[in-house]
Amino acid sequence: MNLETLAARLEALESRAAIESLISAYANAFDRLDPDLLRTIWHADAVLDLPGFGEGAGPEGIVAMAHNNWRKMPHMHHWMANPLIRIEGDVATATVAADCLFHDLEKGPVQVSGLYHDCFERREGQWLFTKRRFELHFLTPLENWKPIAGSEAFGAI
Repeated sequence: MNLETLAARLEALESRAAIESLISAYANAFDRLDPDLLRTIWHADAVLDLPGFGEGAGPEGIVAMAHNNWRKMPHMHHWMANPLIRIEGDVATATVAADCLFHDLEKGPVQVSGLYHDCFERREGQWLFTKRRFELHFLTPLENWKPIAGSEAFGAI
């Protein structure tokens, strides 16, 4: 194996790690109600499409949509799994399975499961989301589900 091949393999690994970090940062930003972190993962022309939950364009539009959801669902826990990432040069796509527990102030505790369809671009050396769309598989009420221990008590923030 020559140096050029090793450099290409290293670049592929670094790109994959950067994309996986964006996927994790998305979940952490929503779960921690962290608009500052949420702003950092999108290109200026990015779109987030969450059918049934809202849509936002650009980092500020996405944060505004997130604030609307945080008012309705002040407790969120996302689990992202099984990312299938395809990288071609400075463009990448991914599908990511998600299971989420939300405390919806109107519906009560619910489980939401589905699949994210993601697009990323590396611009000026930095990978960021250009598009994220959620495909809802199911939203299930969790009757009588309430934490009995832990740091989060249900209710409005």
